Parts: sequence; C-alpha cells; structure tokens
Amino acid sequence: MKIISSKEILKNKIFTVVDEVAHDNSGFEIHRNIVRHPGSAVMIAVDEKDRILLVKQFRLPAEKDLWELPAGRIDKGENALQAAKRELREETGYEAKKWVKLISYWASPGYVAEKMNLFLAQNLTAGKPHPMGDERIETEWFSRKKIAKMIDGGKLEDGKTLVGYFMWLAHRKNAKKAKKAK
Repeated sequence: MKIISSKEILKNKIFTVVDEVAHDNSGFEIHRNIVRHPGSAVMIAVDEKDRILLVKQFRLPAEKDLWELPAGRIDKGENALQAAKRELREETGYEAKKWVKLISYWASPGYVAEKMNLFLAQNLTAGKPHPMGDERIETEWFSRKKIAKMIDGGKLEDGKTLVGYFMWLAHRKNAKKAKKAK
C-alpha cells in the first residue's frame, strides 16, 4: 500500500487529523480520516509491596472518572522513556530508579496513529506532583487482588491500564521463572 494523498483537516496541540488515501498496485483503495498522534508513554509503577499506582481523572470522552495507569504524550524532542519519566513525575510526583520497557502497541490502528509505549517503573521515590492545568488527578496504590476485582467488576475500563496490568503479570511470571532457573 502506498499513500497517494494526505490533506490536513485539523491540527491542535495534541494531535492532527488528516484525510488520507492509499492504494496498492491492483487498484484497491483505502480512504480514511486518521488521527495522527506523536505517541505516548504509559507507566506501571510498582512499589516494594507489589502494589500498582493508579491515577483517577475525569475523561471527557468517557464522561466519567476513570482509574488508569499514568500516561502522556511524547513531546517533540523526547523519546518514549524520557516522556515516561516526565509524565510519572508530573502526574504522581514519583521518580523511579529502575525502568523496563514491557511493550509498544498501536492504541486503535483503525483510525488513530498512536503508538503506546509501556514501561515498568520500580525503586520509586515520592515527590510532589505537577499536573497540567487541565488535569485534576487523584492517586492511589492498589494490590493485584484489588485490581483483579476491579477488572472483574467492570470498574477498570481503560485499555492501556488493562494491557499494562496483564503485561506486568506476564513479566513478573517470566522473571520468577528465570530466577528459579538460575
């Protein structure tokens, strides 16, 4: 497939919407409005008690407060890890000494060009959060058992948080296996 036309429809500080057309050699054509996003960093911050730090904030598209992993856009000139460190500090006040990249994935590739980069943040030090002006963020530590109950009860609905939680469980399991094998 080759993009044959791209026209900017809307541009704001967070994303750009473009009207794009692509086709292949057979003449098959795809026409879409695409939300172009610079990508984001998602952090699963885990403390020494194996608890996970979630943030709660009002999400306008969902029309309600959601519990979710801290996350944010990768700003111009940043890489995903730099954005993760900045966003964790801004939203929660925490800084981590140990960072592990767990996975990168496309949030909703049917119409959004946003690649999410998930990091495990450990060896945490508390500090003062500095949320953006349009953010009202509450933080709370949750046990694995409590998060599992929230998922089962439909109380944890954010996609990046679900991906992050299950990726962390897989990473944790693999780390334990590797430790036993030594």
